[in-house]
Amino acid sequence: KTVLAGAAFRFRRSKSDSLLATLSPHRINKKVPPRMAIQWFPGHMHLTKKAITERIKDIDVVIEVLDARLPGSSANPLLAELTGHKPTLKVLNKQDVADPERTALWVDWYNAQSATRAVGLDASDPAPARKLIDACHLLAPNRGGMAKPMRVLICGVPNVGKSTLINTLSNKRQAKTGDEAGITKLEQRITLADDFYLWDTPGMLWPRIIVPESGYNLAASGAVGRNAYDEELVALELLRRLQEHYAPLLEARYKLGLPPGAMAEMQDDELLEAIGRKRGAMMSGGRVNLQKTAEIVMTDFRTATLGRITLETPELFERWLAAGLAKDAERAAKKEARLKSRGKGSGKREPGSGDPGAQ
Repeated sequence: KTVLAGAAFRFRRSKSDSLLATLSPHRINKKVPPRMAIQWFPGHMHLTKKAITERIKDIDVVIEVLDARLPGSSANPLLAELTGHKPTLKVLNKQDVADPERTALWVDWYNAQSATRAVGLDASDPAPARKLIDACHLLAPNRGGMAKPMRVLICGVPNVGKSTLINTLSNKRQAKTGDEAGITKLEQRITLADDFYLWDTPGMLWPRIIVPESGYNLAASGAVGRNAYDEELVALELLRRLQEHYAPLLEARYKLGLPPGAMAEMQDDELLEAIGRKRGAMMSGGRVNLQKTAEIVMTDFRTATLGRITLETPELFERWLAAGLAKDAERAAKKEARLKSRGKGSGKREPGSGDPGAQ
């Protein structure tokens, strides 16, 4: 499905404007984006799910490491089901590359939830990292000391900076790190203090992402394997978000020389092409290499070269989630109706409808 989406997109761009208007409605109205289903749940994530299920009964506090640039999309609904009602510390990691005003909104939003605390953190700074231990003790005040050591499970989606955070907390390189999804593959126990044990788990997504915007944001951040999405489509979606909220940062980075306000009004594909020309991503015949340009845009976002950016607010994410749940319920109802029309009944629940693996 991903390959077909990318091929169709490249075919559209090779034709005339009239054909573009016919095949690509978003070419006329950039607020109607092209859509593809972004899903990534490789085999080792099934093992992680099983490991968490077995470990959670002996855990006092769960630390979920979130990407501060997408604090809603990087929260795993499957993890919430697996960990039950365990006290949870939400760590908005990489806050130094996120929009500070939006980070504050997200910290307040998570702190308003039951049995939950939230902190913003830059994992490369050792000083604030120590506050995680204190936050865990606030969530589980009866744990501590050799008789009742604190037992913490740390989880997160891939490439969220969890391994870097662990190395910072323990003051040694105990977890492998890298700027790609899926570096950690095995559960590890790490001793942070004589009475504080930390279990690290591999990055895990969930089987079916029902919020399309979350899929795009996760792909843009590097949490999804590269074989699961089309870079051009993700870059276009990313540019649309940046045009709406961070157009000055785009202009400062790419220096397209546009009049004030023009950056935000450009069509997304026109903007991607203009960036490619400015950055010299050219092919024979004067054509822009859109694949290379898409990689440039996403790399600039991931490395914070564009500046401090957060792709979502709590209010925006709640709207996305409500729409995703409604569409998923509609899909489930249609399947139920099809089964009944065939005389098969509805003995089996529709996968993903109400399942912990759907968001």
